[in-house]
Amino acid sequence: MEKKWKKGSDSPRKDTFDPVLVEGKTPETVVLLLSSKEEDILIKACEAIHTFGEKGDENKVHLLGLGALEPLCQLITHNNKLVRRNAVIALGVMATNSDVKNALKKMDAIPSIIDKLSLEEDVVVHEFATLCLAALSVDFACKVQISDNKGFPPLIQLLSSPDPDVQKNSLEVIFNLVQDYQGRVEVQELGGIPLLLRLLKSDYPVIQHLVLRILHRVTFNEDSCKTFREEQGFEKMMDILSNTEFSDLHADALQVVSNCVSDSESLHLIQKSGGLRRLMDFVPSPNSSEIQSSALKCITGIARSSENRKLLHEQNIEKVLVELLSVLDVIMKTSICQAVSAMSLHPASKDSFRELGVIPAVVQLLNEESLILKEAATQVLYSLTDCNQLNTHAVYEAGGHELLVQQLCGSCPRTVANSAATLGNMAKQEVIRCSILSHGAIQALVELLKSTNTQILVSTTHCLTQMTCDNEAREQLNSAEGLQPLVNLLHSYHKEVLHNACRVINICASDRTAAVEMCRFGALEMLQEINQSVNQRSSLSELVMSNLLNSNLSIKYSLTGFLSSTDNISDDFYDAGKARKDQRVLTLEELSQQPVNQHHPVIVVNFTSMPEQEEETKPEPIPEPKPPTEQPQKMTGDVSLQLLAQKARESILLLADEREQYATLARLVSTAMGGPIKVEKLHEFPWVLHISKLKFKLQSNVVPIGAIKMGIYCHRALLFKCLADSIGLSCTLVRGDYNRAWNEVFLSNGNLSRKESCCYIVDLMHHPGSLLKANSLAAEHYQTI
Repeated sequence: MEKKWKKGSDSPRKDTFDPVLVEGKTPETVVLLLSSKEEDILIKACEAIHTFGEKGDENKVHLLGLGALEPLCQLITHNNKLVRRNAVIALGVMATNSDVKNALKKMDAIPSIIDKLSLEEDVVVHEFATLCLAALSVDFACKVQISDNKGFPPLIQLLSSPDPDVQKNSLEVIFNLVQDYQGRVEVQELGGIPLLLRLLKSDYPVIQHLVLRILHRVTFNEDSCKTFREEQGFEKMMDILSNTEFSDLHADALQVVSNCVSDSESLHLIQKSGGLRRLMDFVPSPNSSEIQSSALKCITGIARSSENRKLLHEQNIEKVLVELLSVLDVIMKTSICQAVSAMSLHPASKDSFRELGVIPAVVQLLNEESLILKEAATQVLYSLTDCNQLNTHAVYEAGGHELLVQQLCGSCPRTVANSAATLGNMAKQEVIRCSILSHGAIQALVELLKSTNTQILVSTTHCLTQMTCDNEAREQLNSAEGLQPLVNLLHSYHKEVLHNACRVINICASDRTAAVEMCRFGALEMLQEINQSVNQRSSLSELVMSNLLNSNLSIKYSLTGFLSSTDNISDDFYDAGKARKDQRVLTLEELSQQPVNQHHPVIVVNFTSMPEQEEETKPEPIPEPKPPTEQPQKMTGDVSLQLLAQKARESILLLADEREQYATLARLVSTAMGGPIKVEKLHEFPWVLHISKLKFKLQSNVVPIGAIKMGIYCHRALLFKCLADSIGLSCTLVRGDYNRAWNEVFLSNGNLSRKESCCYIVDLMHHPGSLLKANSLAAEHYQTI
């Protein structure tokens, strides 16, 4: 590098040199000259830097190493216009190198560069200042800095520059800035859309491409779409798409159109200009997969409206889409699937796709490696099977259910959610449901119940509402330990997840074993909390609570203190006493494992699994304590209860009079529990000691009801209800206070013409067999005194 500068020929002053010829043969020398105080030298030095840097990246890096960047950043603010001009040119040339760009980011030069975008500067300064910003704006931090320093307004102004290089560079900066939401908003607010549309008439394809790509990003925003429409943007896009000379712009133009086609106003404009037919013409285009993909995206956007789907169906779009599925390009297949999925919301299109054979082809796409393609394929299958049994069967015939079960273990959340939702659609048919079960669907669905992804949870619970219609599925759900994660979903604040979880729990509650398990996991407590919430409770949550209690009468009695005449006590029913507030009712298994304590016993009803020895009628002395290491006795049948049930059947069912049946059963219960006790002698009745001896002998807090020979109100009422249910007599069981409980029976009042019945309380303690009319003084005394 060699440059010569010559000073002026004015008469020299005493403190100045005579004119000197300066030669700079090396970059090092020229970089040193950038620190000169003389403007002529600075002008020539900047020009030399620019010329040297233009020769290649190696030179730019060399200049960076020599420290040229810092003085250049200072010189772009110099008072001398020509110095500023040449410094900006040199800086712009150097900034196109990645190493220089990275160094420049650390120098806080962006505010000074933005100042050079002023209309007072000449076009060349604009060109290289925007070139510099174009290089820097690729970086997110630089984009923020450009926006914070009000770089957008001058950039929008420069779109009207007469110089195409300034236009191009400004567009590149704007394109980088509109990748973020705030940048798109600023283009709209600063009136950039009309200026962008005007540049579509440029003679330079690079400018046209940049404009279309910016419009594609900007029209993501609804307000921008409105402005685009008002500025005849659709008409301009249609002009481009209708002109074969602009074929290189078609893909970008279609991308813009695809953002704005879902609303009715935009569709009207497209139809008015014949655009719908033109868009469909691009779909089968064999020349460019990019154009096809963009056209398909437009079709997908248009098909979001039910009115639009009808129009597309009338144009036989289904046939066009199916014919394209044979392409090899993954991106194209994905775009086709998205369009098919959108069109499948139209009922007639569902049938058309089936008749055209699309279902086997889409099922096969589940074997592809591309995650995005499998996601699109599962979405298609969900849309096609939704409310369409014929399509569901077609997916089943193509082996789709097996592949969908495999997708449940995939890594893509949307694919997993789509697969679960599709299986839920298919499981409505019993034959298909059984086949889905055979491929291990329940185990996979149980794992998904633990997901934190809301859409996966919605789809999984939806699927389980269909799958758990079968006993086998419910058994598998329990065996796979799926009840606990299912119950945990009652904590969800997502309305659909909570609703679906309630539906599955309600179905599973029909199985007593499952109901007991779900109660053990806290389902009742959670449902109580839900039903107390104004925002969360629903008729479904209340129904689930009721059904769960009806399937677990032990907990129902503990929580509510009432069993209706339709609540029939059976094996494994137990009375653990009145439930304490905010405490879970323990299961029989949990209660059985507790050490003997001083609390009230747990009275259990069971014909087949009680302690093998039974208590004799006569009181026994308290036995010696057993060694602490001795295990609880082996469980076997409650023989006393069996004998009482047999005696009840033999002595009561033969009686014709209903009142006499209840009276006889009451006397049987009273005799078994220690006979009638006068009210004034009640405090002498040693039932507490008797129960304590039983607990001690059995080494358990759980006492079989048949072993109790001295029972108070609560024991007698429970035994009466148990025996009545076993022989088909109707009665309730009501818990009172202070160990009180009683049975209500409804009997005819004797007036055959009115066919009315009255409620009676059955006396089991004082005058066994007496029927006390409800709400009478005698009944109140029995219930309270």
